[in-house]
Amino acid sequence: MTTEDRTGPEPIRVIAIDDHSLLRSALCELIAEEDDLRVVAQSDTSEGLGDLVERTRADVVLLDVEMPGHHAPSVVRELTARFPALHVLMLTMHSDTQLVQEMLSHGSRGFLHKSVPREALLAAIRNTASRDPHVTIALPSSGVSESGFAASPQALSPREREVLRHAAAALSNRQIATKLGITEGTVKRHLRNTFEKLGAVSRIDAVNKAVDARLIRRPEFQHGRHS
Repeated sequence: MTTEDRTGPEPIRVIAIDDHSLLRSALCELIAEEDDLRVVAQSDTSEGLGDLVERTRADVVLLDVEMPGHHAPSVVRELTARFPALHVLMLTMHSDTQLVQEMLSHGSRGFLHKSVPREALLAAIRNTASRDPHVTIALPSSGVSESGFAASPQALSPREREVLRHAAAALSNRQIATKLGITEGTVKRHLRNTFEKLGAVSRIDAVNKAVDARLIRRPEFQHGRHS
């Protein structure tokens, strides 16, 4: 099944590659807490990564930029050439704009500093796997200005916008879950993340702020009709 065919609760398959075992373990534990994500493999080296992707049918690879015996641009170029549908997100401790541009030019779909909040990382994974056309760049404020995960409402993932559109239409969490083929808990998590990103205190507040930011359209209710 490709990511484009995913219409139900099938989780996004993620591979984590980082030579720092503690960081990698924490990363995998964070992802494992999400019911729509699944770590299918992890490693401290990019050697044999192509075969690992093929064997696990991964959707997303989280790849550390700096590892011994590892030339990140070459790895990304080879992966994206072999697996056009694969999305590679680079993880780094550096904010070098030249490095960002180099990695993106070789096919990376995102570049995230390791200091970004957990919500930023999870949104980046979901954005790539949902075929969001935008490249994700999340760096400290001193880095690239086009940060995909500043407090900007543009950080809402496609799924978060979808949940919020249904919330704007006055659907309950259970109704939204049924429509989207996800659990009610997942709906609550998406709304919670949305509130945090928009600085909202309620569903109505989140809807109003999303409409003002042109992230969603305000639903048109017709008088005399009931759903």
